[in-house]
Amino acid sequence: MKKALLIVGLAFLGFNAAQAQSEVQKEVNPNAPEIVFDMDVIDYGQQEQGANGNRTFVFTNTGKEPLILTNVKASCGCTTPKWTRNPVAPGEKGEIQVHYDTKRMGQFQKNITVTSNAKTSNKVLTIKGKIMPKETAPTTPVKKETSSKVSKK
Repeated sequence: MKKALLIVGLAFLGFNAAQAQSEVQKEVNPNAPEIVFDMDVIDYGQQEQGANGNRTFVFTNTGKEPLILTNVKASCGCTTPKWTRNPVAPGEKGEIQVHYDTKRMGQFQKNITVTSNAKTSNKVLTIKGKIMPKETAPTTPVKKETSSKVSKK
């Protein structure tokens, strides 16, 4: 009986703690910057191994205050992002340049997480595609010479 009361009491406390946390709402600045990307996904399509792996995500600050990108992080070391470090004024554009290592073969899909002071502080961008082997010149088979001399006597 004591165990049952203990379990019910703990469940009640856990429920109340969860409710208290959901009632605390983050105050949103109505003038906060807003980041809007021209596209959220860049599809490389099929690329030859060693091809140009550079692509650019373009964004606009549609808010009323300067937008500051505090971090841009790729999901793995094969993708390297570079981004606008200066504040982006309202109505202005910025960009995030992404380089994917096209020496790696096969299908890929990588995420880039953008952290900023925008109303939506985290935004996930995606690059995807397939890296194919370089075309090689066809090799011609080497013909072996055979002796077909037949001795006549």
